[in-house]
Amino acid sequence: MGRYVIGVAGGTGAGKTALAEGLAGACRGAAVIIHEDRYYRDNSHLPAASRESLNYDHPEALDLDLLAEHVRELVSGGIINQPVYDYAWHTRSRETIRVSPARLIIVEGLFTLFNEFLWGMVDLKVFLDLEEDIRLSRRIERDTRERGRTRESVIDQWNSTVQPMHRLFIEPTRSRADMILSGGDPVADNVAMIRAFLASKNIL
Repeated sequence: MGRYVIGVAGGTGAGKTALAEGLAGACRGAAVIIHEDRYYRDNSHLPAASRESLNYDHPEALDLDLLAEHVRELVSGGIINQPVYDYAWHTRSRETIRVSPARLIIVEGLFTLFNEFLWGMVDLKVFLDLEEDIRLSRRIERDTRERGRTRESVIDQWNSTVQPMHRLFIEPTRSRADMILSGGDPVADNVAMIRAFLASKNIL
């Protein structure tokens, strides 16, 4: 039996990571998750002040080609060394995470359905939809708690790059989705819908 790739896309704060982790957990060891945001480019060659001003919500901020290459390697049964990214310093760690292939390969991130090489390998394309105000609230909560940001800096970034890039690059990929789910619904309900679809196709 071959491997099956599920892509989970949507705007920041839509619940992509929670859905991917919930689905992987429900699959009991039959799935592996690839987080797109570990593939931000290494900016260690730039001064710290310059790194702060980069647009991290533009697809060119990520090495999507490497991400696609890693997904292809997993689909082929190979093992990858996934990058580790330091959000505080906007650099890549020298450490990597060894990831082995599984029956289901779940790829989650903003641009999962943007890069043609990547989404061309995705068997089930899922887009999480959620109102802007809820996504902003979630973004503030995450970035202040996990990434040492201030509320003001998160809001400034939201207005200057996050939402403009969402409208330009992410929202249009909604039309490529096979399944559009609400990021406001319980994760368990969305997981159940995906599992039901997989079962109907004899994937699980």
